[in-house]
Amino acid sequence: MRNRLQNRVAIVTGGGHGLGAAYAKRLAEEGAKLLIAERDGPAGERVAAELGGLAVRTDVSDQLSCEAMARRAIERFGRIDILVNNAAIFHTVPMSRAPFDQIDPDEWDRMMAVNLRGTWFGCRAVIPQMRKQQYGKIVNISSGTALKGTGSRIHYVTSKAGILGFTRTLAMEVGKDNICVNCIAPGSTLSEENPDESIVKYRQAAASTRALQRMQKPEDLVGAVAFFASADSDFITGQTLVVDGGACMH
Repeated sequence: MRNRLQNRVAIVTGGGHGLGAAYAKRLAEEGAKLLIAERDGPAGERVAAELGGLAVRTDVSDQLSCEAMARRAIERFGRIDILVNNAAIFHTVPMSRAPFDQIDPDEWDRMMAVNLRGTWFGCRAVIPQMRKQQYGKIVNISSGTALKGTGSRIHYVTSKAGILGFTRTLAMEVGKDNICVNCIAPGSTLSEENPDESIVKYRQAAASTRALQRMQKPEDLVGAVAFFASADSDFITGQTLVVDGGACMH
């Protein structure tokens, strides 16, 4: 690695599992100091210990929890340079993969609270410090399903579609503060921990819809996150990068 993130401080929400842990590891390899914001306290502690970072138990759907997350980062590291808004209801916090009229309204509201409102609260918590610094990188995580649709879990897809508009609007608002806000839309990725045979087959089936016909792994996404977190993307903001092996070209 080129140490592009040397002396930078990064927060990764949902960083104790799956893709979040992979993002955190890559940022650490690039030289960043890490805060792992994770609802699952023990999982966050394990990843933080591995990377020499700090773990903070965080519920992104709660504004005060997000504010405490940012405060701990400033107390420990003195600044916040990067926020990866990864926390979401998907694998670790399961969701219903059901038709639109069979989803419980409470589950709909919980999905929006974590996936969409949690992204908003995360940004609200860190941007005051980024403004003081006149520097910041925010990387939001959407989904390829928001660009092409899927025949189930409409609440998840809707929440991830909201991230696209949120990214563009926030980029316009904070550009004057030298804060870049970008978005990554992953394809179907084998990010589950200890996946069973049915999950592996499900992920493998997605390969047939791609230009690059193989199963997507977390390692396929981490470079995009590191790019948006680094100075290499200093004049890029409000953009969505689809990382799915060519399943959705736009």
